[in-house]
Amino acid sequence: MPDSVNSLKYMPGFGNDFETESLPGALPQGQNSPQKCNYGLYAEQLSGSPFTAPRGTNERSWLYRIRPSVRHTRRFSNASYPHWKTAPCLDDHSLPLGQLRWNPLPAPKETLNFLEGIRTMTTAGDVLTQVGMAAHAYTFNADMVDDYFFNADGELLVVPQLGAIRVFTEMGIMDVEPLEIALIPRGMMFKVSRIGEGDVWRGYVCENYGAKFTLPDRGPIGANCLANPRDFKTPVAAYEDKETPCRVHVKWCGKFYVTEIGHSPLDVVAWHGNYAPFKYDLRTYSPVGAILFDHPDPSIFTVLTAPTEEAGTANIDFVIFPPRWLVAEHTFRPPWYHRNIMSEFMGLIHGQYDAKEEGFVPGGMSLHNMMLPHGPDATGFEKASSSELKPVKLEHTMAFMFETRFPQQLTKFAAELETLQDNYLDCWDGLERRFDGTPGVK
Repeated sequence: MPDSVNSLKYMPGFGNDFETESLPGALPQGQNSPQKCNYGLYAEQLSGSPFTAPRGTNERSWLYRIRPSVRHTRRFSNASYPHWKTAPCLDDHSLPLGQLRWNPLPAPKETLNFLEGIRTMTTAGDVLTQVGMAAHAYTFNADMVDDYFFNADGELLVVPQLGAIRVFTEMGIMDVEPLEIALIPRGMMFKVSRIGEGDVWRGYVCENYGAKFTLPDRGPIGANCLANPRDFKTPVAAYEDKETPCRVHVKWCGKFYVTEIGHSPLDVVAWHGNYAPFKYDLRTYSPVGAILFDHPDPSIFTVLTAPTEEAGTANIDFVIFPPRWLVAEHTFRPPWYHRNIMSEFMGLIHGQYDAKEEGFVPGGMSLHNMMLPHGPDATGFEKASSSELKPVKLEHTMAFMFETRFPQQLTKFAAELETLQDNYLDCWDGLERRFDGTPGVK
């Protein structure tokens, strides 16, 4: 188990065309596929888009590896991960529609690695048509030593909440701690191990079936603020050369398979291209907001978006609610009560969420599906309605949201999870009638 975090080297920039090698001269110059590669390596292309995609969305990387990937998958056999579900998934449970909230996943009672510790909470869309997503939570206590995984169904956005992790991908190594995120592209092999000491590692994963995550347009905001491209970090080349029995696990069209090989598949010595994993520190997000009156739409806190063919309507938005100043005058400052065409899965990494100071705990989750009303609890409303409107800084907080245009279907696991809060709806009970028919603010 690695005992440190953030001691690795990274290359800055979002969507850049990178080149990196772990041995000098391993990367060919002036061409992609020479007749013979240095060090006896094999040249191979990994494509994240159709060959004919426009230049701005065309993604591919050239890998120079010890063995070609055809040697990393032998005869497959069926595998089972019953807690990892895929859309469309209409599980048989009796829980009716409603606003829902959970406490954190319980710690595992058995030994589980990252792959075994995935628990699907919601699914949306249809993986077979490559639209929609799944929201997962994870909890695990063991490393993937000789087990590797790639997901042909979508890219994985990993949000650690408790415990730092090391994500060793084909393209390099990322150490990711809480308040950071990692993106693993569709089809890329990786394994996850723990960093440091602890009893349980916990967090969230968004599985994106649709168009890949990209940076949102800033519009009138201009060229700066929000998530700046230079703060995204892509790992330098690193490889694992070992000849031991290993297992490669695959998720393909919602089903799982495993194949046995005699070596590590993480054997890329050098690579160049723009299809690559990255990590991002949420603390570098530069929020913008109201500096005179009214609370703006939460879309101003979008870190990444997975677009659809309908402009402005996302397959997924990844939104955060970071530390920030509240200064608006004559304004109810928390997020307002609203109903939304989008469906919102939220998690809390640490601290308190300003609209839900009680009951929404770090490691917890909530689900507000499309057109179901939600907003501040009664305590938050009273506090925000009566507090002195001087500048206040929200500190020691970080919440996030996986928001999608598709309704999020609850899994049987989530519906029957022991940490489901039966009394969540009670948080709005104190919002009594205040209207008395007389003019003036009450």
